[in-house]
Amino acid sequence: MKAPAFWGSDNAISLMMAPLGHLYALGGRWRRQSATPWQAPVPVVCVGNLTVGGAGKTPTAIALARRLAVAGRKPVLVSRGYRGRLGGPVHVDPRSHTAADVGDEPLLLAEAAPAVVAKDRLAGVHAALDLGADVVLLDDGFQDPRLAHDLALVVVDAGAGFGNGRVLPAGPLREPVADGLARADAVILIGDGKIHTGRPLWRARLVPDEASLRFRGARVLAFAGIGRPEKFFATLREIGAETVGTRRFADHHPYSEDDAVRLIEDAARLGAEPVTTRKDWVRLPASARPMVAPVDVALAFSDEDEVMRRLKDLRRG
Repeated sequence: MKAPAFWGSDNAISLMMAPLGHLYALGGRWRRQSATPWQAPVPVVCVGNLTVGGAGKTPTAIALARRLAVAGRKPVLVSRGYRGRLGGPVHVDPRSHTAADVGDEPLLLAEAAPAVVAKDRLAGVHAALDLGADVVLLDDGFQDPRLAHDLALVVVDAGAGFGNGRVLPAGPLREPVADGLARADAVILIGDGKIHTGRPLWRARLVPDEASLRFRGARVLAFAGIGRPEKFFATLREIGAETVGTRRFADHHPYSEDDAVRLIEDAARLGAEPVTTRKDWVRLPASARPMVAPVDVALAFSDEDEVMRRLKDLRRG
């Protein structure tokens, strides 16, 4: 999905759509007030956001899963598998499943910890329990009122914030900011910026891994189909790559053989190497992947001790 330009500021279009946004917000409030959340027998950590599009939920979920494992826990990640054809619950296997099967994000999640895809999140949590989870990590699901959260985290992209502050379709918000923050235990702000939430704030940034440093000084053609491709291009600048061309695609774009050939040929004409995000790389045709380099990043927290303390404080069942 490509975000409409008018979501970035308050304007005549967003004002005209504001009544629809109010109805959407009322519908969400009614769902939450009428639901009786189920309390799982193990802690449930929800990594969500208040806006549509990429805020950084998946790298956050991966980072938390790895830290939980270091703390001696057995996390299992649960995702709805956006754009995957399998309804689940299914245990994700990166060796046999493709992005078309389970979605792109679950393939990344499964590299960090066992992952389950289920269109029905409650069914996904039960499948996670069957896999021996002593902590369930939800990648998204903050607005789903059917499941109680032991630790509810709202991820915010510092570069995008909350857009024009209006609810769908007048803006990018899934619910009013005040409503969402009232249910959050902490806010994770990814990137440099200021934000006033009234909740505990965990600052974080996406850091390229050591292998990606080989692109320093290299000529690259960068392409990305994520919520904000500019974030990826900025990462390449941070590394020191010489970006001689960029290509933007819609979030979760399913790359065709023609797309891949065109990108590889464009890079060759520019004397550059085609590079993309790991999330995009798993959506490329298998035949094209050896000719495209993925750039891996990891989430680093400014206050690692606080994050680990909160994770270690999770109940033991």
